[in-house]
Amino acid sequence: MKTFIRSLAALSLGFVVVANAQTSTPVADNRQDRQAKRIAKGQATGQLSNQEAARLNAGQAKVAGMKAGAAADGKVTRAERAAIQKEQNKQSRRIKKQKHDGNKK
Repeated sequence: MKTFIRSLAALSLGFVVVANAQTSTPVADNRQDRQAKRIAKGQATGQLSNQEAARLNAGQAKVAGMKAGAAADGKVTRAERAAIQKEQNKQSRRIKKQKHDGNKK
């Protein structure tokens, strides 16, 4: 009986881990954090104006919305992850372009 209860507990724990893994996007989350730090650092050092930082933060909000929409149905598919990564790539290029455009703020 104890073996059955342990097996049942392990099985239920496995389902919880799998269900959580389907909706989480740890790579995208970490990248969002790094990009937000790049924007904040650019603003602090004067490489980005307040207007540029606001525009870049709006782009980050778009990515966050995409992540939330992808996870809303309970599973983030490979195509959704690819779309999120593509948008993050675009936002990263925009951050770099704005930080290195030579304008002193």
